[in-house]
Amino acid sequence: MDDVDLNKNRLELALEAAGLDLWENDLVTGAVTLKASKTFAELGFDEHEIAADVQGIFGLVHPDDRAKVQQAIDDHLSGRTPQYRCEFRLRSKGGAWVWYANYGRIMDGQSSTPGRRLIGVTFNIDDRKRKEDEIEQINRQLTEQNILLQQLNATLALLAANDSLTGLSNRRTLMELGVNECRRAQRFGHPLSVLVVDIDLFKAVNDAWGHLAGDRVICAVAQACLVRTRNGVDTVARYGGEEFVLVLPETDSPDALRLAESLRHAVAALQVAVNDEGARASVTVSIGVATLHPGDDFSFEDLVNRADKALYQAKETGRNNVQSCVPH
Repeated sequence: MDDVDLNKNRLELALEAAGLDLWENDLVTGAVTLKASKTFAELGFDEHEIAADVQGIFGLVHPDDRAKVQQAIDDHLSGRTPQYRCEFRLRSKGGAWVWYANYGRIMDGQSSTPGRRLIGVTFNIDDRKRKEDEIEQINRQLTEQNILLQQLNATLALLAANDSLTGLSNRRTLMELGVNECRRAQRFGHPLSVLVVDIDLFKAVNDAWGHLAGDRVICAVAQACLVRTRNGVDTVARYGGEEFVLVLPETDSPDALRLAESLRHAVAALQVAVNDEGARASVTVSIGVATLHPGDDFSFEDLVNRADKALYQAKETGRNNVQSCVPH
């Protein structure tokens, strides 16, 4: 055995040990001058079934991968990359798609036609690719689950902060926001007004029409409160049952009283549909108003209590009216 044959045998043993399959293509004629027999045997093809030209081999490449294979070849031929490298799928004889990697280089040697001989190796990467796909799928599922978890947390936070019937802030949220507004008003010397709104004779509505009718009345009054307040500035909260609290930053007593009267008249004009048969009910509200003036040092809870006392006075004087807490 001469040195050439010995070196060839050594190369073949080394390639076999590394799981590599040697091939060579003539880029001028398009002929496959050294077939990747091991690769095509894995794919189920006999030796005589292996295409003898590059186009025949290219026809086995997955349609989605052909453009990147051609781009990788072009990049190497143009000198943009020092080596041809690409990963793609080949169709087996049975129709399955199997992942392979190709590494190669232009090896002209003493050839008079530069860029003619493209020599490289092919090796099976199907297991790796499938594991990568599994990991990608797991990561995608984890991402989707995280998004769902974030949405769930946001929903839970919304439910914890808002009244389920009206969508208004609930009592707990009201107290947190109110404390902050009270501190801000005292810090900067701004007035802060609070309205406590109560639906008159609400029990009679429930007794006459049922709780569904009562819910409709509550929602109608809640909407009337929202319409007459500043979005993103004022806070409208359902304080409990048929009672609402409006927090009006930088609003003095006269403006708060005007808003309260406007709201009272608007509610009195409502005709609330209390059932699906078209029955309607009229309702009124009583409103208590209290204002934190610059220099006052009482708490938000004190401010709400003062407005509540004014509401009691409104109820005592015949309902459907507005009363203001007199500063002491």
